[in-house]
Amino acid sequence: MQKALRQSMAWIHTWLGLIAGWILFAMFLTGTASYFRPEITRWMQPELRAKSVSAAQATEAAVRHLQATSPDDEQWFIYLPDDRTGVTRVFMRARPNPDPEAPPPPRRPEVKLDPATGAPLAARETKGGEHFYRFHFQLQLLHPWGRWLAGFCAIFMLGAIISGVITHKRIFADFFTLRWGKGHRTWLDAHNASAVLALPYHAMITYTGLITLMLMYMPWPIEANYRNSDNFAVEAYGRDAEEPAAGRSVPLAPIGPMIGAAMHEWDGAAPRTVVVRNPGDAAATVTLLRSPAGQLDARAGSIVFSGTSGERLSASQPPGPAAQTAGVMLGLHLAHFAGPALRWSFFLLGLVGTAMVGTGLVMWTAKRRRPAGNADFGFRLVERLNIGAIACLPAGMAAFLLANRLLPADMPGRADLEVEAMFWTWFGLAALSVLRPVRRAWIETLTLSALAFALLPLVNAVTTDRGLLRSVAAGDWLFVSFDAAVLAMSGLLGLAAFRAHRASARQGRASTRNAPGRPSLAA
Repeated sequence: MQKALRQSMAWIHTWLGLIAGWILFAMFLTGTASYFRPEITRWMQPELRAKSVSAAQATEAAVRHLQATSPDDEQWFIYLPDDRTGVTRVFMRARPNPDPEAPPPPRRPEVKLDPATGAPLAARETKGGEHFYRFHFQLQLLHPWGRWLAGFCAIFMLGAIISGVITHKRIFADFFTLRWGKGHRTWLDAHNASAVLALPYHAMITYTGLITLMLMYMPWPIEANYRNSDNFAVEAYGRDAEEPAAGRSVPLAPIGPMIGAAMHEWDGAAPRTVVVRNPGDAAATVTLLRSPAGQLDARAGSIVFSGTSGERLSASQPPGPAAQTAGVMLGLHLAHFAGPALRWSFFLLGLVGTAMVGTGLVMWTAKRRRPAGNADFGFRLVERLNIGAIACLPAGMAAFLLANRLLPADMPGRADLEVEAMFWTWFGLAALSVLRPVRRAWIETLTLSALAFALLPLVNAVTTDRGLLRSVAAGDWLFVSFDAAVLAMSGLLGLAAFRAHRASARQGRASTRNAPGRPSLAA
């Protein structure tokens, strides 16, 4: 009975991992990069220099800019700088047209401001680290289909984790075994080691990823119990109903004292976001949202002040057990609470998870490869998809970063062109690899990926004033760390290409020795 259970779990583990493996590899790799989403964005906008100012000073500077440029808007969103972003970001939402048949006003673009002065900052257009983050769970598909596909793959991943633990009776013993040059056995050892090394992380990141989009995947309880979804938001998250404008002009009260009062109430914690509704109106309100830094719950509290008098109107109530659990699950997945050391630990664990998926895909073909070749279409398809996902995606990610430096900084639509560069490189290289023998395709695509990452520090030094040597001299550790990280990635890809070359040469010699007309070693 126990043997039959393990065999059933092995079958489930194999096919769940294979069917979703290529998408899971891309989700893991881009999701791992997303741990440094703000840092990637700062690297991709080298014109911006981070400044350290207080939350009150940054808010007052942003409000002065918005009062001068968008005094009649319905809502202002001010995202305050921190030690990872370095600049103030603002969004404005225009008042809706009173004509119900009129189209909604267009979405305003984000504006970056100097935290100290509130002056607009000029920087190249880019999606930055936000692209990797969005692709991680939307897969560049139209809403909501990308999220649904990512959710199905996450369910497959969770099933593969559970079935893998059940089917492997020596899972912890085999963690300490890694035999090189043994074909399928080597890939199995690597898969086991990468799976067991970060097993709690794999289970946590997969399950919390599903929980973050739970309300989209399972909306029926809310629909059955609430006629209006806004009522659910009020009860679950403590959101206040949005009051319409009164129509009387009243100056906006200084927001600095409101921030001071909120920080006192939050025991020194700073706000992350300031939302000003109906600015300049008698019904104006200022909502301060607490930064999630330093706490697991990603849905931190908020305080609402009167925009005209500065009086504290309300505060979000402590969340119930369900809402707090959901907030903690989201916090664990995003890791906004993590400091630099823990964030790097999550990053390395994410790379281990990426390796786990990749070694599992390669192991499937290594186990089924026949000495005389395999003409089965499914086998050949898996081989080529493995090359396209594992070896070509890193080249596409490097092309995205290279395009940021090589495209003219003032080029219209350059943000979309950067994204297109990633997909053209990824899919183009995958298509070209089909024209090459499998062994050569692995070596060549991995080598090109390694070279693309190795080029990044050089191109950055040539096209900006923030190259590696200058960054070291100036103490610009973000740019130093970025160059070091991409060089390390280049080294890993280069090592993989070298190992693929060694394995190909070894297999070639074995084929020559065992060719017809030559005595074999077995004889």
